[in-house]
Parts: sequence; C-alpha cells; structure tokens
Amino acid sequence: MTLSIQFMTMIAMVLSGFYLGIIQETFRRFTLYWEKRVIFSYFMEVCFWLTQTVILFYVLFRLNGGEFRLYIVAAGLLGFAMYQVFAARIYKRILERIIRTTAAIYQFFARMVQAIIITPIQWIVKLLIRSVLVLAGLLGSILLFIGKLIIVPIKWVLQLIYRLLPEKVQNFIFKIAGFYSTMKNIYIKCVKYIKSKRR
Repeated sequence: MTLSIQFMTMIAMVLSGFYLGIIQETFRRFTLYWEKRVIFSYFMEVCFWLTQTVILFYVLFRLNGGEFRLYIVAAGLLGFAMYQVFAARIYKRILERIIRTTAAIYQFFARMVQAIIITPIQWIVKLLIRSVLVLAGLLGSILLFIGKLIIVPIKWVLQLIYRLLPEKVQNFIFKIAGFYSTMKNIYIKCVKYIKSKRR
C-alpha cells in the first residue's frame, strides 16, 4: 500500500470507529423494547454485529483491498474512544429528542387517522347496522301482521269445521293436539337445560 492509501485507511477507520460508537448507542437505546424477549434479543444482537462487521470490512475492502493490519484496529479503537469522550453525551441527548419528536409525530398522525378515517367509518358501520336492524324489525312486523291476516280467517274456518265434525273425531284431534303440546314443552325444557349447562 502507498502512504496515501494508508493515511486514507487510518482516517476511514477512525471515522468507522466513531460511527460504530453512534450506531451501538442507538442500538442499545432500542434494545429496551425487546430486552424481555431473550431469544429475540440474542437474534437482534447477532444480526447487529454481523451487519456492522460486514459494513466495516466493505469500507476496508474499498480502501485497501481488504488488507487487515494492527494500526487499522488501533485507528478503529481511537475513533470509538473519541466518540465516547467527545460525542457520547451530546448524541444521547440528540437521540432522545429525535425519539420524542418521532413519537409525537406518530401520535399526531395516529390521532388524525383515528379522527378522520377510522371514527367516521365506525360511525357509518354502526349506522348501517342500526338501519338494517330497524328495517328487519319493520319487515318482521309487516310479515307478522300479514301472517295474522292470513291465519285468523283460516283459524276461524278450522274452528267451524272442528265444530261440525262428529264427537269421536273431535276427541281424537284433541288428543293429538295434547300430545303435540306435551312434546313441545319437553323440547323447550331440553333446550333450556342445554343452554344452562353451556354457561
């Protein structure tokens, strides 16, 4: 390597060490959100360091073809130490402000979406459901009224026919009606018993 390439490599490694301090500080700040998930924490840790290793090696490869020497490690440690001494406190404050600003913007847009889109849609859906229920109730009342208009004359005719039948036939029909009523009551009791057991 020429002297100029070595100089550029050292400068780049110092900056890379400084960058590593910044990105590590950022990563550690966000680990608070998943530190309770042990497996996910290990996964994120491995992915983070693998990614940073690939980035630093790519920078080194672009500068000197990937040659690794002791002064390169020293330059990277120097950059990391410079970050810790001169920029760590300032960057932490800046990072916290960025996070707070981003969270405030997100909450603002979330509330806006809730007020402009989600709430009107919910109101429209509720209105449609109530309208359907009202129409269903109205339709049911109309059908019930029509059913009464049809059933009442038929009932009168059947009662008239029943009175004209012989007494033996009337008794037979009465027994059948009693049996049907008994079976209906048994069915209703069974249904109530099953529902009570489900609860």
